[in-house]
Amino acid sequence: MKVLSIGSDKNLFKEDSAVRQRIIEYGSLAEELHIIVFSRQKSEIRNLKSETNPKSQISKNTFIYSTNSWSRWFYILDAYKIAKRIILNSKFLIHNSLITTQDPFECGLAGYIMAKKFKLPLHLQIHGDFLSPKFGQESFLNKIRVWLAKFLIPRADKIRVVSERIKDSIISKFRSIDISKIAVLPIFVDVKRIQKSDIKTNLHQKYPQLDPIILMASRLTKEKNIELAVEAMQEVIKFYPKTGLIIVGDGKEKNNLKFKIENLKLNENIIMESWIDDLSSYYKTADLFLLISNHEGWGMTSVEAMAAGCLLIMTDVGCAGEIVKNEYNGLVIPVGSKVKLIEAIERTIKEPSLHDKLKNNSLATVKNLASKEEYLNSYKKSWEMR
Repeated sequence: MKVLSIGSDKNLFKEDSAVRQRIIEYGSLAEELHIIVFSRQKSEIRNLKSETNPKSQISKNTFIYSTNSWSRWFYILDAYKIAKRIILNSKFLIHNSLITTQDPFECGLAGYIMAKKFKLPLHLQIHGDFLSPKFGQESFLNKIRVWLAKFLIPRADKIRVVSERIKDSIISKFRSIDISKIAVLPIFVDVKRIQKSDIKTNLHQKYPQLDPIILMASRLTKEKNIELAVEAMQEVIKFYPKTGLIIVGDGKEKNNLKFKIENLKLNENIIMESWIDDLSSYYKTADLFLLISNHEGWGMTSVEAMAAGCLLIMTDVGCAGEIVKNEYNGLVIPVGSKVKLIEAIERTIKEPSLHDKLKNNSLATVKNLASKEEYLNSYKKSWEMR
């Protein structure tokens, strides 16, 4: 099978990135895997020297291309030009080829245009809960994205979602959709790698003044609602003054968060670090992990934290209710509730016995997750049109 993928993750061009390694593994499932990445000229992709449409072969049969666009408004047009050459040169045929997109929004629209033009099946991937009311409220662009997804989903030949939550939302919203077109395939977590990894950084040794240590790790964007954790910390340290919060990540909200931390005089208790790909040591040496997003497709970091035996508090999003079950292997709280977040944090401090119970159940849960071989087989099946 020959696969053409449309995406926007520029980390693909970083040789040591986790997403690049993951794509190479996906490429091993296909005869050829070609990935077009929405990206602008003079962006992060400095290692690609071609002046137009840079291309890089990252494995025997896996190729990545930058649209190298002058503006984001040209992403779809530039992606189409690259796709046309790939499809014609690699002789894509309808019976053993498809176009897959990493979202049902701009990438999805580009894939739809290409699929219609070259008469190829369209496979949409949905990683986020775009039908959550919170998603559309975040920006005007997100409102347009919701409209785009509603247009594209009924026209896709197959759809991959990362959680039962998203599948149920789609079935509820699109009542005429053929349910057999929807495949549920979460994001893979390499449990064995996390559990076998050595501790390279011990957070308690790095920050001996803090105890307990709470960890958050994500893109610093509004939907992750890290601001809520900062506000909660202001109350928690009144009774537990040594409590620390380590925020690992980069993104648009970084400066806003720094300002809020300084304004609330929480600099001694809240520390911000830049993103790192391997968080295993952090999970293993933190006392508590928070994922308190307003909406989430899956929440991979929550499963990673469970694999490392780290206590978990998360909002009722993504894999909550599916993998993370309240009072069994984690604490699940309502979205946006500062009161419930404070209560949950203080409970983990006051009830040491809670740790062993939730940790043991977490490890039992992740033990039953798919192995890498099983996951890759399922991923390949998600491409199949019949």
